[in-house]
Amino acid sequence: MTDAEPPNGTPLIELRGITKVFGQGAAAFKALKGIHLTIEQGDFVAVMGPSGSGKSTTMNILGCLDVPTAGVFRFRGVEVQSLTRDQRSLLRRRYLGFVFQGFNLLARTTAIENVELPLLYRGEKRAVRRAAALRALDQVGLVPWADHTPAELSGGQQQRVAIARALVTDPDVLLADEPTGNLDTERSIEIMELLTRLNQQGITILLVTHEPEMAAYAKTIVHFRDGLVESSERNRPTVVAEPA
Repeated sequence: MTDAEPPNGTPLIELRGITKVFGQGAAAFKALKGIHLTIEQGDFVAVMGPSGSGKSTTMNILGCLDVPTAGVFRFRGVEVQSLTRDQRSLLRRRYLGFVFQGFNLLARTTAIENVELPLLYRGEKRAVRRAAALRALDQVGLVPWADHTPAELSGGQQQRVAIARALVTDPDVLLADEPTGNLDTERSIEIMELLTRLNQQGITILLVTHEPEMAAYAKTIVHFRDGLVESSERNRPTVVAEPA
């Protein structure tokens, strides 16, 4: 895959007839029953639905962490299911960033060292890693806390570090799975406002959430039920003021 923009008229992400079956025979469970979903570059999509509706399975496929049983998954016009395991891994490292409900930070490692990790795995030199990590921390407003460990940071700050770690590779898409699930209301709003500003800078955001108040920040809201997309509708997002 190249860094070129998708061809004109080509969505960033397309799912067509995606199914996912776990197990075999009588024990088989069909988690996805024919998902159709289109995501344009620059969109902010909130994915909602009850537990077991297929949200997480779909996000795992979109994140190249799993492959569908059948159907077509295109990213930038490329059929992902035709790629090798190594090619999917490269796609994931180059184009995708991940944020989870649990911050998944290394406890004895400073904020900037946590943010550097994806670049360390890439084999980047220390000076390159440090400069990129500082830029990512600046994007989330945490440069003054760069040398603090997670224990010295609030929950909201820890999630900001996790977002910076996702941003350090300059991804096209940020996949956020319940990123406010461990935060109080005030910190949750801060994180959603941060994600909105990142989206305004051009990053496509896919957010899984159970909270309508958090989904309200998205441009598109998709509802899952029983392994299918029940509805997909455009939304008038919650307005986020520019930082002072």
